[in-house]
Amino acid sequence: MPPEEGFTAEDLDRLPQLPPHTELIDGSLVLVSPQANFHTLAISLLESALRRFAPSDLRVRREMTVTLGKRQRPEPDVLVVRADAIKGPEQTDFRPEDVVLVVEVVSPESELRDRERKPQLYARAGIPHFWRIEKDHEWPVVYVYELDPATGAYVATGIHHERLKVTVPFDIDIDLTEIDRL
Repeated sequence: MPPEEGFTAEDLDRLPQLPPHTELIDGSLVLVSPQANFHTLAISLLESALRRFAPSDLRVRREMTVTLGKRQRPEPDVLVVRADAIKGPEQTDFRPEDVVLVVEVVSPESELRDRERKPQLYARAGIPHFWRIEKDHEWPVVYVYELDPATGAYVATGIHHERLKVTVPFDIDIDLTEIDRL
């Protein structure tokens, strides 16, 4: 049974037998359903491409949580973090100030969280870049957002079909159709 005030970020590391990829959103545990092939391939495509382009002071991680507050510990599909935020093999989460980019690949069960709630949480925590990946026919479409420091909210800076080419948070050029070859 959940505590009356909800679970906390620390509980994720202490609760026995939680399924893999359990997130904490607004004090509630979110259990992830099995993912479709597109979801897995989109994560793999972005993860490998970001590793190729990331500067030496950044690292790419997949499916690790970010502790945004006492009752907020979401798990982005892909993250780009500062290299000095890596604490060792037992590390289970990152602080928002160490995160440069979060990527969410939308699946049917996570659509509302990935489109609305998680971007709100990431923006409020000050994470400068957010990408949302959706399936359009067979290929990924990447919706790119940047944090507006005046409003503290994300603003769309582009929608990318077939090719993702941006200069922030660093130079990136990804052929999104490569998903067919994974």
